[in-house]
Amino acid sequence: MLGLRPTVAEPVGRADGPLTAREGARAAEAELGRVLDDVLGRAREADPVFARDIADRVASLVLRGGKRLRTAFAWCGWRAAGGTGDATPVLRTGAALELVQACALIHDDLMDGSPLRRGAPAVHVDLARMHETARMTGSPETFATSAAVLAGDLALAWADDLMTETVLGSPHGPQLHREWQAMRTEMVAGQYRDIHAQATGASGVDEAVTIATLKSALYTVERPLALGASLAGADATVLDALRSAGRCAGLAFQLRDDILGAFGDPAETGKSSEDDLRTRKLTYLLAVGSRLAEASGDREAADVLAPGAPSVSDDTVRRMRAALERTGARAVVESKVTELAATSLRHFDRTGAEPSVRREFAALVGRASGMAPHRTGEAA
Repeated sequence: MLGLRPTVAEPVGRADGPLTAREGARAAEAELGRVLDDVLGRAREADPVFARDIADRVASLVLRGGKRLRTAFAWCGWRAAGGTGDATPVLRTGAALELVQACALIHDDLMDGSPLRRGAPAVHVDLARMHETARMTGSPETFATSAAVLAGDLALAWADDLMTETVLGSPHGPQLHREWQAMRTEMVAGQYRDIHAQATGASGVDEAVTIATLKSALYTVERPLALGASLAGADATVLDALRSAGRCAGLAFQLRDDILGAFGDPAETGKSSEDDLRTRKLTYLLAVGSRLAEASGDREAADVLAPGAPSVSDDTVRRMRAALERTGARAVVESKVTELAATSLRHFDRTGAEPSVRREFAALVGRASGMAPHRTGEAA
């Protein structure tokens, strides 16, 4: 499976001109293709069966779409902190972030039992089908679960290897490494809080925000911004502004994802729009819906949105969606997304970044949140 490199323009080696986050993301994707060619070659040297069944599937997922938002935010953080010159460390950091994202998606889909990812079977589903097609012995599901855990681990190992090389080659390596370490721990903590909430039947709004922050907001926006800025030697003031901007934008991204997880079109999102509701995953949307249902005395909505139901039928999913609309929960979350996006831009302004970089960041926040954020005083 060598030759996976995307057919895009060669990466931008220097950033002395008016480059955009989109150009940076494209260049990082080309760098990612080179990285994957290298690690797949080493996987084949280690063992051809492992390379074919596991490494190739990881690489395929990494290159099969994705918004590359984390890469673009890392680029934006670098530029906001005054980054110029050789962009290679930022591109490689972006590639590492995409590999971490692959790890998170593989493990998350496995834990949630999600059948689709990026418009194709999730890795564990594909592995189960491989088991059946090859007429292996034992349970296809047990085999696929074990193999998918290894696939996610491999993606994380590749990401760590790549970041280690970047850290060792950077004059700002210690700060870069601290950001990377924190991000990995936060990801695992967020994933655990997610499954812990489901196991305990948690339904509170504060719990939902904690999970959204740890599991998604930090590693989607806040840490990528800080990683990029660290490569440029950003001072504490700039890092603080970027972290605040990133946390708000990251939460806006996750809340938008919550809405898509309940109401989105699978043909556009590449994943099921029923998984969150069927598993009664504690999202901010569901927590707000439960709170509003209780406050208004809407017992039907409160009952259908309450945690702990043994199974969720197609009719129950339909009723849950109706309850989220009827209680006003969807509208509340939409409004919260708008508010968070606008607050993110105000925090970003505190970095003192050039106007062109501010516009780039605003465009990224718009992509992440699904809307064009407005600054205070701007016309809606």
